[in-house]
Amino acid sequence: MATIRLTAAQAMVRYLSVQMTENNEPYMAGCWAIFGHGNVAGLGEALQDAGDSLPTYRGQNEQSMAHTAIAYAKQLRRTRAMMVTSSIGPGALNMVTAAALAHVNRLPVLFVPGDVFASRGPDPVLQQIEDFGDGSVTANDCFKPVSRYFDRITRPEHLLTALPRAMRTMTDPADCGPVTLSFCQDVQAEAYDWPEAFFAPRVWRIRRPYPDMVEVQRVAEMIRAAKHPVIVAGGGVHFSDAADNLQYFAQTFRIPVVETQAGKSALPWDNDWNFGPVGVTGASSANAVCEAADLVIGVGTRFQDFTTGSWSLFKNKARKLVSINVAAYDAMKHGAEPLCGDAGISLALLHEQLAGFRAKPPKAGLKAAWFAAVDPLTDAPTDSNALPTDQQVIGAVQRASHDDTVVMCAAGTMPGELHKLWKAPKAGAYHMEYGFSCMGYEIAGAIGIKMAQPERDVICMVGDGSYMMMNSEMATAAMQGITFTTVITDNRGFGCINRLQMGTGGAEFNNLYAHARIENAPQINFAAHAAAMGATAVKVASVAELEAALAKRSTIKGPYVIVIDTDPYPSTPHGGTWWEVAVPEVSARDQVKVARKRYETKRKERTNA
Repeated sequence: MATIRLTAAQAMVRYLSVQMTENNEPYMAGCWAIFGHGNVAGLGEALQDAGDSLPTYRGQNEQSMAHTAIAYAKQLRRTRAMMVTSSIGPGALNMVTAAALAHVNRLPVLFVPGDVFASRGPDPVLQQIEDFGDGSVTANDCFKPVSRYFDRITRPEHLLTALPRAMRTMTDPADCGPVTLSFCQDVQAEAYDWPEAFFAPRVWRIRRPYPDMVEVQRVAEMIRAAKHPVIVAGGGVHFSDAADNLQYFAQTFRIPVVETQAGKSALPWDNDWNFGPVGVTGASSANAVCEAADLVIGVGTRFQDFTTGSWSLFKNKARKLVSINVAAYDAMKHGAEPLCGDAGISLALLHEQLAGFRAKPPKAGLKAAWFAAVDPLTDAPTDSNALPTDQQVIGAVQRASHDDTVVMCAAGTMPGELHKLWKAPKAGAYHMEYGFSCMGYEIAGAIGIKMAQPERDVICMVGDGSYMMMNSEMATAAMQGITFTTVITDNRGFGCINRLQMGTGGAEFNNLYAHARIENAPQINFAAHAAAMGATAVKVASVAELEAALAKRSTIKGPYVIVIDTDPYPSTPHGGTWWEVAVPEVSARDQVKVARKRYETKRKERTNA
């Protein structure tokens, strides 16, 4: 058997560089790296030598550069991924939050944190976590609960099994998620005689699993028996490239579709059978259909509490639940009748079983009434002296958008408002990380989207709270000349949680700067801050100025930041449903007592549903 002598780090990089997609592209599109002791000498040397075969990008923060890698994979519907490497200790632990984000959202990313010496000769090394009762534990054990596959590489030859397992996990639609290969630093530099066959190019096909025909027939029977079915479209519709299948299915059988945060844009907003966003941040049209539904058909959804209104939304006493999902774990949730398989193939097979079936259309006028209620909220303000609302900012961005625009966000006020108000024209036009709703994902995520689809017009919507939490990759975007637009809405604190605090009877406390224990109210110049990192930045004083600034974005190369002050209190009053947030059972505040009674009533209604 022919062999080649390489270090373990060199072998890892060489192997990853020849793993291919069906489109003859490298599956691993690059590596984000911050070097330190634990990865600079081993992986750093190997990545430098690899050059363009596995390009290395330098980030500013381990968590945010991982967010970029994750957003890249999400925008490309999990068909490609990136690697992220760090030093040991704090560098590695900074990535754990990003690993959790990828795990919750079922997104592929390869984490390669450096680790301690396998030999244990120099223990304890700088930044080493020592477990007094377990000598095998390191800081990287924190990755175990947030990785779909975890391995610690303590011998070079471990890679012969670990790397194929990593690739299998990232390309398996049912098991897809983050992989962590904790790479001991002395092992990275150790040489081994590798079989040359290990480095032969390999194509990884994203499987489209066929469901069991017994399950298909059972679900078809349930749909035929239903009078008021509804389809809940989740992120799996996008990952399985099933948007066209879903549209054809809904239109043929006249079944209304509602969209989760991950599923939004599965159908164009103006499609007759798209009844809008569902759940806590949902439209009245979508939620009305769900309340009346006697059969709820989940397609690629995890049935998160924001989707189900903490399981209070589906009020029909005769309601049954079907879950079409590639993952058996999700297909069996909450006693659902499972249809375990690829979303597109499952819908096609159901289509064959339902010939001649037509559902009873929902009540007429639901969509028209919804848009009549909310469209005025996004109009330009008539009072020039009032601070604009987030809804008015969204309206300005919507008017400036086009079919190739991708609007993206993750946390704070904007996810709920965008879910309700944004009109997505086609699949992929809406990118929301709401599985983990991680503050700080936004700017890094926008970079990942633009790297994945350079032709798209990417607009990042972010509040001042999320911007303050993680903004350093703005410098990375400027250094690399990555072009996207960021609209920062400055409501001077955490406006979203402030409203939740008030809604549960609490006093305004520690969310807006005005109600925090601070000596001096901050006057943060976000435009100057972004400009200092290399962005083109401007502060606007009105929605009209915002629209004028947005109109200039096509002439600007690199990151473009527009800052606008907004009112922290208004939110869209229409639509929505209950969300269970525990209210204190004992309090001196009358407002809390009232909120607790309301909470107990809602819990009882759900229990009796």
